Amino acid sequence: MTVAPTATPPAVARPAHRDPQVLRWLGAYTSSMIGDSVYYVALSWAAVQAGSPAQAGLVMSASALPRALLMLGGGVLADRLGPRRVVVGSDTVRCAAVLAVAALLYATGPELWLLAVLALVFGAVDAVFIPAVGALPARITGKDQLARVQGLRGLAIRCASVVGAPLGGLGVAAGGAAAAFALAGVLIAVSVPLLVSVRVRDRIPDDGEDTEDSASRTAWGDLRDGLAYVRRHRVLGPLMLAIALGDLGFVGPLNVGLTLLADQRGWGASGMGWVLAGFGVGAGVASLLLAARGRVPHAGLVAGWAVLAGSVAIGALAHVPHLAAAVGVALLVGLLAGLSGALCGALLQTRSDPAYLGRVTAVASLVSLGFAPLSMPVTAAAVGAWGTGPVFVVSAAICGLGGVVVLCARDLRRAELPG
Repeated sequence: MTVAPTATPPAVARPAHRDPQVLRWLGAYTSSMIGDSVYYVALSWAAVQAGSPAQAGLVMSASALPRALLMLGGGVLADRLGPRRVVVGSDTVRCAAVLAVAALLYATGPELWLLAVLALVFGAVDAVFIPAVGALPARITGKDQLARVQGLRGLAIRCASVVGAPLGGLGVAAGGAAAAFALAGVLIAVSVPLLVSVRVRDRIPDDGEDTEDSASRTAWGDLRDGLAYVRRHRVLGPLMLAIALGDLGFVGPLNVGLTLLADQRGWGASGMGWVLAGFGVGAGVASLLLAARGRVPHAGLVAGWAVLAGSVAIGALAHVPHLAAAVGVALLVGLLAGLSGALCGALLQTRSDPAYLGRVTAVASLVSLGFAPLSMPVTAAAVGAWGTGPVFVVSAAICGLGGVVVLCARDLRRAELPG
């Protein structure tokens, strides 16, 4: 008699929130983001102490230019060298720069030129770090877990925003800007050994990818190839446009506009803080739900409707008369924006060819971090001319166009996350 061999059942993929590789990456990312928050508190405090408010503003914005100019090149570097290597290298440089400035400030006191140089270096390294850190999750877990990873990443960002600023303030209170910079450097340093311990998967080329041809291309050729890839892609092309419109309509009202609205309503700084807390709670709940659930059916359709509903909530924020109602509306904005942002991020990662993921992430980051902040001075000037109500409505309409793009682009509207 012969016994038929029993088939070995396929291994069940470990959920991202129980995967040691993902958890090490998450710990490194959280520590690095908290260090970033402490760094910005230290930089703003030192700049105000060393110069006038206008000079401090220039120092704080100095990192924006190199970050915007070099972001696409950072995406090429992430695809060429591998995202983990680039993230480890950039975090090491950021740590060394911040600790060096902490030592110099301790010895000589705050100097504007030194702070400006640090801001420029930080911005240039950010242009390399941001695309690589966005491309890394796809190399440490399966596509079916990337939505859950986006939720975990959102929780890390919320944690950094809640913990980082008070830590920076404690550092400044304890030992001035030098101590706060040193604390930021230590927090960023914690991420390096964690990242080194993360094992990444080998990238498997797509059937149409010629690896020899890819190796012989120049960096400029890689950049043009990446931009053409995004432009031709039936999901990524409209997704980038939707992200751009959503961010342009969102950043101004929720940063500059909210401050002016709180002043106009007489809510004061504490009232503005409560509104921001409501937004943070809503975004945190969205991230937590996605991290726990792992997959949202009809992701493209849900993202489109979430953007539209969120835009209506943004427009309503300027028309609620009472602080409690404004906090409730802000919570709704955070919930919908957190959900749509995480879904868009998951779709971006799952629909991208792994060979292009660094460049795709760079394009999305350039839109969010390079172009969207330009709306803040425009929003401030518009509020001064026409008031908060009309400006919030126009911003909401721009944001809502992003949802319209998602719902009108058939392939994006029908996009699903891997199950």
